[in-house]
Amino acid sequence: MDKDYLPFHPNPSKPHYIPPPGAVDAHCHVFGPADRFPYAPERKYTPCDAPKETLFALRDFLGFSRNVIVQATCHGTDNRAMVDAMQSSGGRARGVASVHPDIGEPELEALNAAGVRGVRFNFVKRLVDFTPREVLLRVAQKIAPLGWHVVVYFEAPDLEELAPFFTALPTRVIVDHMGRPDVTKGTDHPDFQRFLALLDQHDNIWTKVSGAERLSISGPPAYEDFVPFARMAVERFPDRVLWGTDWPHPNLKTHMPDDGALVDVIPKIARTAALQQKLLVDNPMRLYWAP
Repeated sequence: MDKDYLPFHPNPSKPHYIPPPGAVDAHCHVFGPADRFPYAPERKYTPCDAPKETLFALRDFLGFSRNVIVQATCHGTDNRAMVDAMQSSGGRARGVASVHPDIGEPELEALNAAGVRGVRFNFVKRLVDFTPREVLLRVAQKIAPLGWHVVVYFEAPDLEELAPFFTALPTRVIVDHMGRPDVTKGTDHPDFQRFLALLDQHDNIWTKVSGAERLSISGPPAYEDFVPFARMAVERFPDRVLWGTDWPHPNLKTHMPDDGALVDVIPKIARTAALQQKLLVDNPMRLYWAP
């Protein structure tokens, strides 16, 4: 593990908030263990091992029923750790893969059978090298017949440049962490208003209202400066929002969040039982477990 990064919280608190039955942690990861699933040689960071057993124990402890495991850049396009976790979950996990542009139909079909339902395109320059958009478009065209979606990860100032590409994709598009707004600028800032307008104008674009521990400046346990952004997205687009822990929180250098405290943010951003049901159960089930 890189010495600048923190390991995940060893003893998270039991959240006060109880998620509704069937709740889904729709954004989390598994890393390694490296002696079985080595990290990619081209990676830009080395995380701590975060195996499936620890993830599933955390799921149960926090009161969730299912996970959506997202492939992170440290494993590159080697999805074996994520696939192994899905296959060990008893049908309670789905996945979002990273794939090589030349991937063929047989490999896509195998990933689909294992539980993959999307691919992730990462545009955060400090984490990945640039992939030409025409190459990514070809990947999206390959996965569209499977009913998969594209997950996009980018930073707020880059949205204006990236939006035409996102709207041209032939799939649903899921935005990670609300496009990483700068919470110090407030919800009225043009960057966040541009993001909301994108969702207003394109009903195939969804967002994850996760990442409090990444975006907040005020910090734990309440993450108060994050709340208005996520609440606005949940109340404006109740049928197109997802939530996840982002465990084991790779690349964090300032503090490692208590996942119980993150769960306790949920009722602040989804203030009614109906909104919580959509956010945690109905929306992820429709996206990841639909027949």
